[in-house]
Amino acid sequence: MSNLSVLRTYAQTSPSKLPPSVLFSSTSTSMTVFDAFPKAIFHFLILPRIQPPFTTSELSNLRTLLKGDKERAKEVITALNEDAKTLHKEIEEEMMARYGFKWGICTGFHAVPSMNHVHLHVISDDFCSDRLKNKKHYNSFHPKLGFFISLDEVLSWFEATPSYYSSMIKLDEKQYEPILKEDLVCWRCHKSMKNIPTLKAHLQEEWETQARREKAKLAK
Repeated sequence: MSNLSVLRTYAQTSPSKLPPSVLFSSTSTSMTVFDAFPKAIFHFLILPRIQPPFTTSELSNLRTLLKGDKERAKEVITALNEDAKTLHKEIEEEMMARYGFKWGICTGFHAVPSMNHVHLHVISDDFCSDRLKNKKHYNSFHPKLGFFISLDEVLSWFEATPSYYSSMIKLDEKQYEPILKEDLVCWRCHKSMKNIPTLKAHLQEEWETQARREKAKLAK
């Protein structure tokens, strides 16, 4: 199975046939899977299942979905939003159970995805992971650079003027790919980092500081 098409394969498979190491949960229209290379403590992907009336090509990626029938696209994105709300609650419960406090969760799409099939990332904003290994990994999830497009932003496009909608759904690689090469900057404090090891040590320290602060609040 090609790594590029593995999500598409999942979306075509009955959830009952996926191992628990892959599948977190499922509904009649979607499935939530563990990211195979998590870039944070919590990292999931929500996939729309491939079933009528939606086709494989229509659900190839966010751009193909949005360039198709607008109402059908809105139906898919809205459903993913509802699934994400449920997942958020489950992640926060697990955060409390395992770490004793809750922290931020980012929900969105890569403007230029590296894998086939529409998938929504739901990822905790600590970005503490052995799998985060290079600038591309980090910048693709940086919540303020623009390559990672929040779910709320995509939802807002449907309510915008037709001309704005048309301009946003182009998702041109030439516009977004340079973002991945930008300098490493902490998304919390905006400090520049000289390399990935320095950034990762800084992010770990930031998360631990947040943990102490939040736990102190809860103890009062």
